[in-house]
Amino acid sequence: MGTQTARPSTRPMRADARRNHERLLTEARQAFTEHGTEASLEDVAKRAGVGIGTLYRHFPNRYALMGAVFQSEVDALLARSHELMDAEQPCRALVEWLRALIAHASTYRGLSRALMVASHDDSSALGRCSVPMREAGRALLVRAQEAGSVRTDVGIADLMQLTNAIALAVEENPDDPGLADRLLQLTLTGLKGPRTEAG
Repeated sequence: MGTQTARPSTRPMRADARRNHERLLTEARQAFTEHGTEASLEDVAKRAGVGIGTLYRHFPNRYALMGAVFQSEVDALLARSHELMDAEQPCRALVEWLRALIAHASTYRGLSRALMVASHDDSSALGRCSVPMREAGRALLVRAQEAGSVRTDVGIADLMQLTNAIALAVEENPDDPGLADRLLQLTLTGLKGPRTEAG
């Protein structure tokens, strides 16, 4: 059992395994939406009509399941970052992408905290998911820095942590719909900061 689950699948899944995989993703997304990312995996398996062992054969741990559930949203965020690379105002493009990140991280209770933890561990499934996101964000950040709109001492890792922190604050204050934008504006003020002498 260990060898087959540890390796990425090199052959197509059987039809029944593929159905189980899809049902698990559907039910996990529903459970994460209703109960947050700490939703019971036993409950996810039960709702999908399979045993917990089947869930773990497809997804070895919670982060692997979360990474699979959120993959389509990550793909959409990456696609958006590519579109924004052609925007006329690099700083505005960066802020728009950060706003999309915050919206994604605040969709599911507990996701922003999980992303903050995973950002320090690229070996986890969720951490590996965030690597292309950091690269996409870095490209937008560098473009804004080259345009002189953002301080040159700002790094993408700190910026991603800030967006996750904003998403966490939004999650904790659901009755304040303007909070994300206010905090993002404060972040933007800090990003512009005092202009450096030579850029």
